[in-house]
Amino acid sequence: MKKAIVLFSALTLFTMVGCGNGEEEATNKEDSPKEEVVTETETDTKETETEVTENKEVYFKDNEVKLNDLKITITETKVIPVGEAGNEYSDKPVFAIWYDTTNLSDKELDPTTAWMAVFEAIQDNDPNMVNSLEVAGHPDDELLDTQLSTIKKDGTLKNAVAYELDDLETPVKLIATQGIAGDKLGEQTYEVK
Repeated sequence: MKKAIVLFSALTLFTMVGCGNGEEEATNKEDSPKEEVVTETETDTKETETEVTENKEVYFKDNEVKLNDLKITITETKVIPVGEAGNEYSDKPVFAIWYDTTNLSDKELDPTTAWMAVFEAIQDNDPNMVNSLEVAGHPDDELLDTQLSTIKKDGTLKNAVAYELDDLETPVKLIATQGIAGDKLGEQTYEVK
């Protein structure tokens, strides 16, 4: 029951945070004055453009996703069979992922909401539809108490998430986007065998 309440709370918070951020960013972009950078030489201009690109670099590669406000590093993945520790309540095997979330901003952020705002898990085993996997119960009892804790600026918290697998053959593809319905940052495939 605790896991269901936490999942419901996380999804509610995810919806509120995700929708609010997109509107806020759109408003800020429209309202903010445009700055012009005047430089004396072509070299100065190239250095300034490089600095801006580096500061706003967003990506998903090598088990790490970085956005302007957060960074998530996947530290471990494994399949947990039905009935084993971490998958006591599902009737399907689960794909469990452990990760670290770092808050790079002054915004309120917790590990669960950060994950849900960025990632979608797909098991591409249906020729007619995209098979998005359902979130399962939390796979690590040691991390239950901190999964919705606010991460301080430049702080990092560990967490885990699990998805119910439809089969034990088809790999799981994680797709990272820049927030809810945001631009795609990349994807990585994980074997489940």
